[in-house]
Amino acid sequence: MARGENHICTGCRAQLPYTDYHLLPPTDNPLARRFWGKVPIAHAFSYLRFLRRGRVQHLLHQLKYRGQRQVGVVLGEWYGAELRQHGLHESFDLIVPVPLHPRKLAKRGYNQSDCVAEGFANGLQLPWHAYALRRTTHTSSQTSKTRLERWRNVATVFEVATPESVTGRRILLVDDVLTTGATLEACAAVLLTAGASSVSIATLACADR
Repeated sequence: MARGENHICTGCRAQLPYTDYHLLPPTDNPLARRFWGKVPIAHAFSYLRFLRRGRVQHLLHQLKYRGQRQVGVVLGEWYGAELRQHGLHESFDLIVPVPLHPRKLAKRGYNQSDCVAEGFANGLQLPWHAYALRRTTHTSSQTSKTRLERWRNVATVFEVATPESVTGRRILLVDDVLTTGATLEACAAVLLTAGASSVSIATLACADR
């Protein structure tokens, strides 16, 4: 690391596979299309493309399994600042991370999505709320499941813990990676039911379907 570099060197940053989805109109955004007919999403963004055995997978594994929380904060800050530069901060009132079940939180020691939310909040210069959503049921890992299995696994396990924090507000729902979108879809649905005026989605990475 050179002086001034923060957790990710400039050389690696230059070679990351950026999506630039935030530059596309919603109708042309392939990420937004994943949610069509399932749950109304105002915006859908993802910073990087997730490729197996690639740089992004390595970074996310460091964040999720190796205790490198600052990776999530730094990437979130970079992307949040880029979204703000394009005026997208004006579309949101509050940033909400996807929650972990208390059992998994106790085992891991932190929620990687909180790190991402903190970074987005810094970059977008918006508030975030770690406890707006709650996961009520401990579920098995989503990693090897089909989309239908993933949906069934999470369809009824989220609830809004603080309805007053989301009612009438434009929520930016954030997570580390989007695969099928089942978890984000379930979270968005309960936020809208609780009275959020709109829900948008942003992740650090997305996997191609």
